Amino acid sequence: MTEIRCRKTETTSEGDKEEDERQNEPELHTTRVNGPVNTKDEGSVSTGEAEDKQQKDEDEVKEEDAQHKQEASNRPESSVRRSKMSSASGFLQCLVRVFFGCLAAVACGMLYAVYLSTYHDRKFWFSTRQELEREITFQEGSGLYYYYYKHMLTAPSFERGLYELTIDNKTVSGETINIVERLSLYPELITSFVYRITSSQDVVEPIYFYIGAVFGLQAVYVTALFVCSWVMSGTWVAGMLAVAWYVINRPDTTKVDHAIPLRDNWALPYFSCQVAALTGFLSNKISSATEMFCYLTMSATTVTFLLVWEHSHYVLFIQGLCLFLLDSFDLVPPRKMADIHKVYLSSLFLAYLFQFQNPALLSSPLLSLLIGSVLARYFQQKMKMGPLVARVLKLFLHFHLVFTTGITFSYLVKKLTPVSESDFILKFLEVKFGLNTTTDFVTNFLLCQESFQAPSQDLFLRLTQASVLPFYFLVLAVCLLSTLQTIYRRLSGQPMTTNLRLEDGRIGEQPEVIYHVFHTLLFGGLALLFDGMKYLWTPYVCMFTAFGVCSPDLWMTVFKWLKLKSIHPVVLSLILSTAVPTIIGFSLWREYCPRVLAELSDLPEFYDPDTVELISWIRSQAPVAAVFAGSPQMLGMVKLCSGAAVTSLPLYSDINLLRRTEDTYQVYAMRSAEDVYKILTSQKTNYVIIEESICNELSLNKGCRIKDLLDIANGHVVYDKGEIYSFSKHGRFCQEIKLNYSPYTNYFTRVFWNRSYHVYKVNSVISFQY
Repeated sequence: MTEIRCRKTETTSEGDKEEDERQNEPELHTTRVNGPVNTKDEGSVSTGEAEDKQQKDEDEVKEEDAQHKQEASNRPESSVRRSKMSSASGFLQCLVRVFFGCLAAVACGMLYAVYLSTYHDRKFWFSTRQELEREITFQEGSGLYYYYYKHMLTAPSFERGLYELTIDNKTVSGETINIVERLSLYPELITSFVYRITSSQDVVEPIYFYIGAVFGLQAVYVTALFVCSWVMSGTWVAGMLAVAWYVINRPDTTKVDHAIPLRDNWALPYFSCQVAALTGFLSNKISSATEMFCYLTMSATTVTFLLVWEHSHYVLFIQGLCLFLLDSFDLVPPRKMADIHKVYLSSLFLAYLFQFQNPALLSSPLLSLLIGSVLARYFQQKMKMGPLVARVLKLFLHFHLVFTTGITFSYLVKKLTPVSESDFILKFLEVKFGLNTTTDFVTNFLLCQESFQAPSQDLFLRLTQASVLPFYFLVLAVCLLSTLQTIYRRLSGQPMTTNLRLEDGRIGEQPEVIYHVFHTLLFGGLALLFDGMKYLWTPYVCMFTAFGVCSPDLWMTVFKWLKLKSIHPVVLSLILSTAVPTIIGFSLWREYCPRVLAELSDLPEFYDPDTVELISWIRSQAPVAAVFAGSPQMLGMVKLCSGAAVTSLPLYSDINLLRRTEDTYQVYAMRSAEDVYKILTSQKTNYVIIEESICNELSLNKGCRIKDLLDIANGHVVYDKGEIYSFSKHGRFCQEIKLNYSPYTNYFTRVFWNRSYHVYKVNSVISFQY
């Protein structure tokens, strides 16, 4: 466009000169005509000749003028043609690049899904097992969710099945609960509905359709990570490197290979899509149409993420904190922040409605943060104005106002709505951070769960061996320092640069990069405290690191700091952004490709004959209306494979179910037969399952064994010279009952046993035998 404007200016100046010449020409002609005329004849003759000559000169001038106009008109047309050709070729190149990038992203996702399916089949011999043995492979109690998927398929109609789940009284003994709300069963509802309407029963078995949906979502997960790294770096090579690191670090990025129906396996792919859409929405280099597409995608995935997982609003709260920092430091346009707030508020409202007015969403920290941020912005409209010191003071006041308002709002909501677990969460965090101690079984039981403990050094060793952690620290250091520079410029009053060039070397002025810096720092801090958070942090470590090593902007930022002059920094940054990922990719392919292929060729034997024998006995011998008590994981399997009612569920987000779990676990405590009998009959238990692995548990961490936690909660612990001993006038119930002597035989009758399990019937009529 600049070239066209210059040429138009030149043409105009030439035309002005020609017009001046034409204006001067008549004066010359007039002078010649009005020269010395002495006679009438000569005057008449000279006048006629002059008129003829003037006419000829005017015709010549008109012809020259027409030629000049034609040349002038041809020049911009040729330049426009060249600009159109260059823009068309640029658009074609962009289209080809986008096409191959999308093809690579989809290919990576599909290959990963095929890899997961093959690995799962080889690990559990899934295709050669019977239906019962396949269901037992759903570990960690996750099979409970699959049971309700089967229930929806066996129901007379979808509407009837949904109604039965909303007033379920066949799962937890003595309670009628809305199981859709309690277990967040929307994935099972949608999957069963699709299976019904597509008539897939004639093509694929229900269990394959279910796990296929989960593996398909993992493909979406990987594709979203690919796109996110591609958008930030500008090259889809970064996406391929991110996927490679994700697959190599699979034990630390996903739990899908051994516990398929878990809620986070369904939810995290939607969160990944939401993060990718948010990354594109924050970017300054997108068109209005692309921005609208990112906005709609972000809205849809946020609502879905809230519906699928009960802990999703906590994850979105951490994301909201990142965006709150961006807004506070004036690193993102206020218009975009207002749009993101609309997405959060509308998503929370819809999730509140679809989750049957879930009070936990009203008291969620995300909603409190949004309320506080909106009110603080209303009262501090001139916060981002003034000199450096004034803006810093206003910023501290803004933080104080936001969090004070948010905490006050949350406190009022908890007082007005029945949110039972709020006090428990606060107590749990106090004990976790060493601010308090407790003998409460539920609190100590959760703290002993692997997900809530600090990660071991093996996590960082594995990430270092895969070369992702060293490069991650390098990329994070550069982006963080550049972000701090940008924050200082903004606080000093300098405007945000929107049209950055590669030569500027300011990677920290890209809003999407700043967001991911805050994102990885906050989630990384939580991953250092809770091992379960690594499944949220590690995938974005892979993505963020791949973006950094493939981004010319990052290398250019480093060269700007070093003031490199011997070699042109732009050329060197382009070379390094291509050479470094190539070298990393080649080394990963050489070292880890044989390992990944070896996993597919390996055939480990997974077979649990004792569990199969137990479930077969329950199916054939136990009454249909029987109620079973046991550990939450075992009860989830019993419910899945037999459909029998249970006393508790493997759900650690419900304080009431955790209290029932504590009562059931008393069979491993040092309690009398009468005490245990009263507890079990209060839960309407007919059979109790005692597991040898819990009763005779041997662990290095003795304080986290179930029997140790029960002894602490029941006051059966004696401290002597730094050692902990358990003491009670009663023996340990799970060991004493096996001896078959009174009073245990008065209350319980053994009906089944093998090497791993002992099943006792709770006598409805007590027979006293001495």
